[in-house]
Amino acid sequence: MARSGLYRGHVVHTRLRPRRHSLRYRVFSLLLDLDEAPALSQRSSLFGFNRWAPLSVWEKDLGDGRKSGLRDWVEDVLVQAGLDMPHPRIEILSYPRLFGFVFNPLTVYYCSDAGGAVRALIYEVSNTFGERWIYVLRTSEEAGPYRHSCAKQFYVSPFIPMDCRYNFHVLAPGDHVMLRIDETDSEGLLLRAVFGGERREFTDRELAGALFRYPLMTLKVVGAIHWEALRLLLKRVPVFRHRPAANGMTIGGLSGHTVDVNPALEAAETR
Repeated sequence: MARSGLYRGHVVHTRLRPRRHSLRYRVFSLLLDLDEAPALSQRSSLFGFNRWAPLSVWEKDLGDGRKSGLRDWVEDVLVQAGLDMPHPRIEILSYPRLFGFVFNPLTVYYCSDAGGAVRALIYEVSNTFGERWIYVLRTSEEAGPYRHSCAKQFYVSPFIPMDCRYNFHVLAPGDHVMLRIDETDSEGLLLRAVFGGERREFTDRELAGALFRYPLMTLKVVGAIHWEALRLLLKRVPVFRHRPAANGMTIGGLSGHTVDVNPALEAAETR
């Protein structure tokens, strides 16, 4: 049985101030074991890895897009985080391209050692300005849940200031997956974002079901971002000006202490 899978569920955001605002959308994500990806692509008529297919994942869309591949990038990031993990198992939770289009606000990399223990989580955050930042969480060898807190370093929404903190709460993928991010400011909790999903096996039947249930989902993600922005404007939520960011990363551990590295990706292109 493949370690890779699909997770069908919902994204839920709840904003508390200065106007209460919430959203809930049906979505699905792929959990892709990087070592399994080529074989999955060869035997599937619907999924492609570095090739066009109705659902596809391209290494150039992730990390810094380097020609040597995504594994090389992840291993470089782990070295910068101070982790010695020879050939880690890398599982990627993200939206696939659907009919050639994708926008991933958040991609999560679960990096496990030879014994199967998750030793690091990489959160890759993208905004609509084509910029990217990664937050690296070094974990213990326990099964989780994994909790981490770090300062916000990267402009995401025009309706949220930069002077905030992210508080991550993550369950390792199993029969279900859950990611929760509580964004706080000096007054406390400002925004809670959650993705929860139920596992499905990585088969053409399940892929076809996802295409049927979530048609053009990745296009809808971009549409929903702009629709929710309009709703917030109508509620007269203040707007904060975008300041361009160099690609970089924040390294942290379970204690929540962090070290900021900028630029971390040697000025490589993100696409």
